[in-house]
This record gives sequence, C-alpha cells and structure tokens, in this order.
Amino acid sequence: MQGTDPFAVLPADGHVHSEWSWDAAEGSMEQTCVRAVAMGLHAVAFTEHADYTTWTVLGSGSEADANLTALVTPEGTLTPPELDLDGYLECLQRCRDKFPDLRILSGVELGEPHWHSAAAAALISEGQFDRVLGSLHCLPLGQQFAEMPALYQQRPAADVVRAYFAEILRIIEGFDGFSVLAHLDYPLRYWPAEADPFDPHAFQEELRDVLRVLARSGRVLEINTSRALNPEIIRWWHEEGGAAVSFGSDAHDPTRIAYRFTEAAAMAEAIGFQRGRHASDYWKRLG
Repeated sequence: MQGTDPFAVLPADGHVHSEWSWDAAEGSMEQTCVRAVAMGLHAVAFTEHADYTTWTVLGSGSEADANLTALVTPEGTLTPPELDLDGYLECLQRCRDKFPDLRILSGVELGEPHWHSAAAAALISEGQFDRVLGSLHCLPLGQQFAEMPALYQQRPAADVVRAYFAEILRIIEGFDGFSVLAHLDYPLRYWPAEADPFDPHAFQEELRDVLRVLARSGRVLEINTSRALNPEIIRWWHEEGGAAVSFGSDAHDPTRIAYRFTEAAAMAEAIGFQRGRHASDYWKRLG
C-alpha cells in the first residue's frame, strides 16, 4: 500500500523468545515489546521453549551456542532447563500493563511433544496459553538423540531430512495439544555446505504427506522467517487444503522481531492467504 507504513498492516509475530527461553541469552521481553511498538506491530506472542529431550552434542562446532556450553555434561549431553512458568507469566503481565496498545499473547513452543506427552499436556493445562506451537529439533541417533548438525555428521543429508519429515508426521498424529506447526524447514538451517543445494522438489512427496495430514487435523502452518522459506512449500500447503498460516520470526533477541515479514506477507497473499480482521488473527485461505 503506497504511503503506508508496511509494519502497520503486517500480521502478529507469533513465534518470539525472550529471556524465559533457555537458549535466548540475549532475549528481553520488555525490549522486544519496545521494538514492536516502535515498528508499528499490533500483536506479538512470546512462545517460550519447553523442551524435555536430552540430546548428545557432537563435534567442536556445536549446535549449542557458546553461552550454552555450561549445560553440556562431561558425557556430552544437554538437558534443557525447565521453563519457569510463574516467572514468565509475571513478566508477561508486567509487559501487558506497560504496553497496553500492544496485544501480547502468551505461548509455548513444545519440542518433540509426542515423546513427552504427559509433561507437555500438564504444562499446557497449567499455562492456559494463547498460542501453542509444536516443533521438532532432535531425532534418534542410536540409543540417544541428536540435533541436526550432529545428524548431518553421521548420515547423508537427504536421509536426515526424510527422517525429519517422517517424525513430523508422528508429532501431528501423536499429540493433539498444539495448534501451530513451527519451522517445518528446520533442518535447512544446518544444511551441509558440501551437499548439493537443497531442492524442495526432491522431497515433494514427503512434504505433501506432512502438509496433507496437518491440514486434515485443522491446524496451522507457520511461515518461519528466520530463513527464507521456499514459497513452493506454502503453495503445496494451499493445494493440500491448509486453512491458515501464521508468521513467526523465531526471534531470540529483540532485534529480530518481525524479520522478513514484509516479504513473507507478500508471499502468503500471492499464494492465496489473507489477513484476518484483527492483527493477532491467523491468515486464512481465500475461498
């Protein structure tokens, strides 16, 4: 829209981390709200990590950031700290009081919830969150679990990605407590430099299977903008009957909120999704 601040018409950032996420050392809920208001955003969801899987950290180029190395045991495993729900909710209310013109949604990002269904369901019940994201960060590696960088060290890249999509199907079918599937393209963040360039068409069958099952479940696909999402995946989501999309920067510090949202919103509109009546609404398909 010519002459209009582009951020004023953008969707909510539905996937943001603050200091209450165990891996967001630079996070700040208050400073993220300050930046959101300055940008003209009308809504933001703080979806803090709730991860229960212990994984093995392999190699010197760790998937854990340098500030997380203290969490790695001498045996080379990392167990994420538990979410401080009371502290998080108190901080959320302080920010709601301080920024009354910004709609601040509560939320959680559940890692591998189908492997920890009792703990995940208990947290959802206690937290009464506005947004619940489901995500996958680890895969089995022998008798243990590993993040993407370690898996790429052990297996061909294509095999890792296919195993990832197969596990995503198990999350969708095995845990119904989340409403938004986060970062379907998560393995691509760590795609090996020595591998051929990633081609989504090489995995079209697996991707369409995931998108079809997700659509039939009535849930929402996230357009995660931490990296540029291939529009073909969103087009397939539309073709498979996906009813809505959400947008998430996956920001772990205030400077990354609404990252690439202008481009992402234009892509979603071109494919056939439209904004809702309210800033915090999911974008629903046309027709």
